[in-house]
Amino acid sequence: MSETSYPRERTALLLVDPYNDFLSEGGKVFPRIKPIADQVGLLDNLRRLDGAVRAADIQVVIVPHRRWEPGDYENWDHPNPTQRAIMDRHSFARGEWGGEWHPDFAPKPADLVAQEHWGQSGFANTNLDFLLKQKGITHVIVVGLLANTCIESTARFAMELGYHVTLVRDGTAAFTHEMMHAAHELNGPTYAHSILTTAEVIAALPEAPQSKETVK
Repeated sequence: MSETSYPRERTALLLVDPYNDFLSEGGKVFPRIKPIADQVGLLDNLRRLDGAVRAADIQVVIVPHRRWEPGDYENWDHPNPTQRAIMDRHSFARGEWGGEWHPDFAPKPADLVAQEHWGQSGFANTNLDFLLKQKGITHVIVVGLLANTCIESTARFAMELGYHVTLVRDGTAAFTHEMMHAAHELNGPTYAHSILTTAEVIAALPEAPQSKETVK
């Protein structure tokens, strides 16, 4: 991958599905990702990325999955396997703790929150592309969950829409090592412009802008 730079005014961090069910002890899906999440240091890396992009004055965008509600998917002609699993276990249920933001990654006042996506792409049937274009965003750094489903689908769709796409190897997790390998070694190189570690992304970010008081 070529060396990447991230223009401050044109870059956004896309944080996909930062729900308690995915990222918190006691979450419905967390036990399935915990081994790999712990191995790659997912939570600490997401915290580091979140802090670094905010310090660099880069836009943060929350890209949330549909919060399950009674009746979701039940009368659909062909819900996909993930939607069937959500229908069974009620992942990210609206109004329940599992469907609330992980406290470390809840939206802050300057953040954008896209419409909830029904499938695996944060762009399909949502306003995400519109929000990014209104901010003049051209570069997206995609992190969150899961590496081989919502991250891959969102990032691949971003490429199709003309964005510069960065995947972060240790800023995501999956259910198996094989899924992680496929996401970053097999599929990612066919569409992502950069596939980096958290440390490499942070090193490539622009320096924190000087405050007016510092300039004085």
